Amino acid sequence: MITHPEPERPVEQRRVRVWFGQHLLHDYLAEATAAERYAESIGRRFAGLEVTVDLEVSADLSPLPCEQLWSVLTP
Repeated sequence: MITHPEPERPVEQRRVRVWFGQHLLHDYLAEATAAERYAESIGRRFAGLEVTVDLEVSADLSPLPCEQLWSVLTP
C-alpha cells in the first residue's frame, strides 16, 4: 500500500490594522495567532492605540514586524 503525506494546510492569514483614534497608522499581514497576540500585547502596552484584526488580506500588505520587536515591550 502506498501512502501519501497529507498536504500542508495553508496558514490562516489576517490583516492587522493599527489605529490612533480615527487615523490608520499601518496595515500588516500576519498569521492568525500572531495577529491576535500582537493586538492584545500592543493594546495593553499603548492605551492610545487600537489594533484590529480582520480577514481582509491582500498581497500588498507588509508582514507584521518580527515578534521580538513587540513582545519585549509588554510585561
